[in-house]
Amino acid sequence: MWWLAWLLLAGPVLAGGLSLDGDFTQGGMAVGRGLPQGAKVWQDGRPVDVGPGGIFLLGFARDAKPVSELRIRYPDGHEEKRRLKIARRQFRIQRINGLPANKVTPRTEAELARIRRETAAVKKARRILRERADFLQGFTWPVEGPISGTYGSQRVLNGKPRRPHYGVDIARPKGTTVVAPADGVVIFADPDLFFSGGTLIIDHGLRLNTSYLHLSKLLVKVGDRVRKGQPIAEIGATGRATGPHLHWGANLRDVRIDPQLLVPPMSRQVVEVGRK
Repeated sequence: MWWLAWLLLAGPVLAGGLSLDGDFTQGGMAVGRGLPQGAKVWQDGRPVDVGPGGIFLLGFARDAKPVSELRIRYPDGHEEKRRLKIARRQFRIQRINGLPANKVTPRTEAELARIRRETAAVKKARRILRERADFLQGFTWPVEGPISGTYGSQRVLNGKPRRPHYGVDIARPKGTTVVAPADGVVIFADPDLFFSGGTLIIDHGLRLNTSYLHLSKLLVKVGDRVRKGQPIAEIGATGRATGPHLHWGANLRDVRIDPQLLVPPMSRQVVEVGRK
């Protein structure tokens, strides 16, 4: 008979040889360590990938509920359940005008078919599991500069409410170099998607991947192994954009998390430039 343990926790957590720490907030991510070989994990009823050494990742969506349920089944059959407290965040409303009408509301069948194909291709690339743990080295900013858009903000485009913004926008001139924020493998590269223009996606292990949108030039291709700090692209204003900037996003499986929570604050000098 399985043994069930219920705990209401907010990280960091350390119990029974298992550690769990990170950002227990909407848009955050937590890293679990110390599971024995053969253990299985579910978050809110959905399976979680477990890597070598018992490492696993939990992601908390923009609209995550106040409690996320973690269930662990150990090799001997007993189970442990933990209720993780997830902090709520307040998100801004951002209004952007001057976009081409079809980039806000695509109308032709050709445009809609293209969007469906591109969306399917991105989802297919993200489904592949790579049992690496490049994310453990930590992340740096792919480029530094004034932040012109934040994760979670409700977007109003040309006066029409649209989906929230799932990334951070960094405004820099066209041609500015973008570097890999951590080691990884390029799993998607396309110079011209309908909404995101020049697009790269890098996988950092256990289906944690980061995306780079509106690029003017791609410097790497699918299958390339990239290293932290390596140039991977150049900033542009391709796709749905009103000016040159990098949209930097992060996904853990099918959960869009806040990339700004993966990195330390920018240097003081750059932040001050952004305020001028």
